[in-house]
Amino acid sequence: MNNLFPFEWIAAIRFLREGRLQSLFILSGVAIGVAVIVFMSALLTGLQANLFKRVLSSQPHITLERPKQVATPQRVAAGTGESILATVQKPAQRLSSVDQWQKIRDQMQSRTDILAVSPTVTGPAFVVRGDANQAISIVGIDAEQYIKIVPLSEKIIAGTYKVATTDMLIGKDLAEDLGVQLGDKLRVATAAGGNLTLTIVGIFDLGNRGANQRNAYVAFSTAQNLLNLIGGASSIDLTVVEPFQAEVIAQSIAASTGLNALSWIASNNQLFVALNAQTLSSRIIRFFVALSVAAGIASVLVVSVVQKSKEIGILRAMGGSRGQILRVFLIQGAVVGLLGSLLGSMLASAMVSVWSAVAKNPDGTPMFIIDVNMSLYLWAAFIATMTGLIAAATPAIRAARLDPVAAIRG
Repeated sequence: MNNLFPFEWIAAIRFLREGRLQSLFILSGVAIGVAVIVFMSALLTGLQANLFKRVLSSQPHITLERPKQVATPQRVAAGTGESILATVQKPAQRLSSVDQWQKIRDQMQSRTDILAVSPTVTGPAFVVRGDANQAISIVGIDAEQYIKIVPLSEKIIAGTYKVATTDMLIGKDLAEDLGVQLGDKLRVATAAGGNLTLTIVGIFDLGNRGANQRNAYVAFSTAQNLLNLIGGASSIDLTVVEPFQAEVIAQSIAASTGLNALSWIASNNQLFVALNAQTLSSRIIRFFVALSVAAGIASVLVVSVVQKSKEIGILRAMGGSRGQILRVFLIQGAVVGLLGSLLGSMLASAMVSVWSAVAKNPDGTPMFIIDVNMSLYLWAAFIATMTGLIAAATPAIRAARLDPVAAIRG
């Protein structure tokens, strides 16, 4: 028997075929478990990608600004200690340039954890059309660099993405409020004394009403003139390689440069906490699903050991080693896990197709895209096979320890 290399495989497959009903039930259980895990993973990935796109498509991952201006209170010595002589009110924050912003920009571009860097000039302004005026936020950008931070060209719903010195891009809600369209001219005035008439060359939709009403994009030099910040940059926007590490990177940059580094995580803390909670709950659910699958495989194989005890005793009496008997049941667990994962992957694909067909927005577009990566199927197959092996360990050891004589008599 030792000369028959495929003995363990033949015995394992034969045991599975003889218990067809049991095998069918456990394969169904594994398939459903794998399908749930794959579908939930794909659903969570698609949902988070959709939220990520909506939130981060209109803002940088990290914004670098000058530290807030503070006033130091006067103190007077009193004995061995100090006491405050007068409490000084915090000064109003004035628009000012980042010190040596070109140097900071070059430093950020040299970091391996940062993908894109774009200086901006941002400040408050009023847009005037006839008797109507509205407060806006002027954002001066370098069009070629800023598109790497915010894909503004993808948000244009009318006109083109260009910002010459006399051009401006406004949101669709601001355009509706002012009753303007492409080609119309707006007068922009600032508290710093800037006053320019600009032409609307593009209308965008950032998916956020507040941003659509507030933001107006102009050329970098135009914003410098309007806000009286000639040669300066009020902030530097960054896109990082790993968005979920933005806060750690921001703290590192703040420590090395002394600038105020605000990450998207700090700006959207509740969303970040919700995403983490969602990920954690999904992992817990997947863990218990995998645990139930393992328990199912183990229980079926334990029953199989009891049912096949005489056959195991005969195999041992014919010269089968404990190692061979052990491998027979380990192979059964692995085969059940692998076949179940293949069936589960097909079931998961069907579930994704049904979801895509049913989950739609009122306008008929998909609620969000679910893209199941092939690596997820491979990972599911690996996990299911390993789960089958681990679940089969106890029944396999029990089968290998059976006494041949006692098993045959039993």
